[in-house]
Amino acid sequence: MNKLSKKTATLFMLLSLPTLLLAKPVVVETPKMSLILDVENGKQPTYVYFGNKLNATEMGHLQQPRNGRMEVYPTHGLNTPAEDALAMRHVDGNMSTALVATGVEQAEERHATVTTIHTKDAVYPITVDIKYRAYHDVDMIETWTEITNNEKGTVTLTTFASACLPIRRGEVWLSHLYGSWANEGRVSEELLEPGQKVIKNKDGTRNSHTDHAEVMFSLDGKARENAGDVIGAALCYTGNFRLKIDTDDTEYHYFFAGINEDNSEYHLKKGETFTTPALALTFSKEGLSGASRNFHRWGRTYKLMHGDVERKILLNSWEGVYFDINQQGMDQMMGDIASMGGELFVMDDGWFGDKYKRKTDNSSLGDWVVDTDKLPEGIEGLLRDAKKHGIKFGIWIEPEMTNSVSELYEKHPDWIIKAPRRDAVLGRGGTQLVLDLANPKVQDFCFKIVDDLMTKYPEIDYIKWDANMAIMNHGSQYLPANEQSHLYIEYHRGFEKVCQRIRDKYPDLTIQACASGGGRANWGVLPYFDEFWVSDNTDALQRIYMQWGTSYFFPAIAMASHISAAPNHTVYRTTSLKMRIDVAMSGRLGMEIQPKNMTDEEKALCRQAIKEYKEIRPVVQFGDIYRLLSPYDNKGLASMMYVSDAKDKAVFYWWKTEQFQNEHLPRVKMAGLDAGKMYKVHELNRIDKQPLDCEGKSFSGSYLMNHGLEMPYTHDVEWSKKVNWSSRVLYLTAE
Repeated sequence: MNKLSKKTATLFMLLSLPTLLLAKPVVVETPKMSLILDVENGKQPTYVYFGNKLNATEMGHLQQPRNGRMEVYPTHGLNTPAEDALAMRHVDGNMSTALVATGVEQAEERHATVTTIHTKDAVYPITVDIKYRAYHDVDMIETWTEITNNEKGTVTLTTFASACLPIRRGEVWLSHLYGSWANEGRVSEELLEPGQKVIKNKDGTRNSHTDHAEVMFSLDGKARENAGDVIGAALCYTGNFRLKIDTDDTEYHYFFAGINEDNSEYHLKKGETFTTPALALTFSKEGLSGASRNFHRWGRTYKLMHGDVERKILLNSWEGVYFDINQQGMDQMMGDIASMGGELFVMDDGWFGDKYKRKTDNSSLGDWVVDTDKLPEGIEGLLRDAKKHGIKFGIWIEPEMTNSVSELYEKHPDWIIKAPRRDAVLGRGGTQLVLDLANPKVQDFCFKIVDDLMTKYPEIDYIKWDANMAIMNHGSQYLPANEQSHLYIEYHRGFEKVCQRIRDKYPDLTIQACASGGGRANWGVLPYFDEFWVSDNTDALQRIYMQWGTSYFFPAIAMASHISAAPNHTVYRTTSLKMRIDVAMSGRLGMEIQPKNMTDEEKALCRQAIKEYKEIRPVVQFGDIYRLLSPYDNKGLASMMYVSDAKDKAVFYWWKTEQFQNEHLPRVKMAGLDAGKMYKVHELNRIDKQPLDCEGKSFSGSYLMNHGLEMPYTHDVEWSKKVNWSSRVLYLTAE
């Protein structure tokens, strides 16, 4: 058993009070974490402790938290100045709710223990089950609630968070992700101060462009990567969310997470149960990277679709040809990626439409038939060509959307999301519309898109599922008038039903979540998807920043990262091909380029990179991440590494983010290695005329972690090939 450290103890200030005699201590624990609750029938359940795992002696001498509100699930009405996790309007108009415990149950699942705290209102027949799933082999606890109405009529839920967690005040820093299209996953760090911090999304369809539904709390000062006590939290939800940290005049910050209730009050019918999305919680004494490792292990093992299967190296057609799809061009691109060692070709947007041909982004969504002018031999011809080249084939679709210029819209104008008596708000191309997934007929239609493709063309290996529009106007033509506020919730219930049906029938299909780039990077989507597109911006420099933040919560195996052309198609920056390769190799490697425009030398470098990525792929996609030097520290450098479980292999990345004459960069110390092992160094993607002075040499794990290796600031290449970019990827193998 681990001993309770003083730093962990400060989480709930368990330092100076008499021993707490718990009425009924409820212990929720994982291999390295403990969550202790005090549950007494007839009283509100309360938090006692959350942090490093306690042994039996430590649990027997816990102290009572003080000067804070420790309610596990605070409700509105009897302490109205405080923030609430649950608020409702009862049938008789009463807006107060008071929950007390009625019992505790624990049930064993195959890989976890589920603890249920049963509570009820003392006056009204409302019950709330507070649930905790604690995994046996990874350090993650999922918590959610199930709210059941047994009143004579409908009650209205106005606040329905998944959970509340009190966090002891001190020097607590919040790390969270923000951004926008082509600039997703940016890191923000701030000291928590009195007042409220709200992180939210109201997009309607996607939820990780403006803000992310995941946060980390560094409990003992400004965040560090591989040291310090950290709580990580991720809301496992696909739709609108709200995370709120309230810091009042008590000794605690109060963290609330759940569905964004703005314009989403929920009318809970008699006998109906409302289940909130799970909030995943972890704790680490090994800093931000330690919390990330917990999320990655949990995600790969229990959440991410096919999280234990290596991802293929692919070429996507989008930046290569955009809408200029044709049979000969696709065959050429397939041949090129196959010749470089790739394993999959994905045909992106522009392949469909009959009455309205998909030549630009302003028509044809919903008309999922092959444009025979572009592809006279259809999908059959493409599959034949893929087989000829010895690779797999994938295809792009956008099932949740239509255009006003489409046969689908002409037949079913009642299927779109639109406010009654108002014109629809149009999106991309001046014609895009969102289909109403609250409508079962629309759900059937979306499922049928995938089902028809896979039934007719079972050799399709991969689907890129896009979603390029927010819900811009509030209104459902399907939902009744008194349930219009259910739109956002019912949309995502419908989306999940479609995903479940697809996975039930096609469990082996690889599906990417693309949503105007990185709009769907969340743990609500990923149980049905294999990966997500990090961003439409493939610029190597900006990707360092975006992928750095995204890696806080999501593993490399889920992060699609592609080698693209220069100048970059989004920011027009010209980076070296070496730099673009080295950045892309830190995620799920792919290409987003027209190979016929590459030189033979460039193709040869990519061919070598693909060959070497196949060797390091198990370490990158399944290894433990250690972020070493953040690009956000503005030291002109970023560095990270992945280490295998056995600590016998590692991949070290070193990217220079600035170029100045007479600059001085820090030497990077490695992490996560076995101090007693010797590691042989091999540089990947080498372009220098002479190898590094550490090439082929062996160093102890202790030396690499305590001292590090010096990296040349520039590449030793011919004068005509010199550029203002420098990067290194080192493969370390234990001897």
